[in-house]
Amino acid sequence: MPYGSPAGMEDDLLRVKLEKLLVEAEDCELIAKLATDVQKRELFKKLAADLRAMARDIEAKIAGHAP
Repeated sequence: MPYGSPAGMEDDLLRVKLEKLLVEAEDCELIAKLATDVQKRELFKKLAADLRAMARDIEAKIAGHAP
């Protein structure tokens, strides 16, 4: 196949999603640090934690595909 195996393509897509989640988590952490409103600060901290949890799930899925 010219584009690699389906599992390899899935891993590539998962890596793209993983990177996006990690960047978004970093952005949320920065926003939380800069927020002056306590509720918004806590909201963005929670969003960052949730995004990192999703990233860990994707990392585990990628690791399960490893040869």
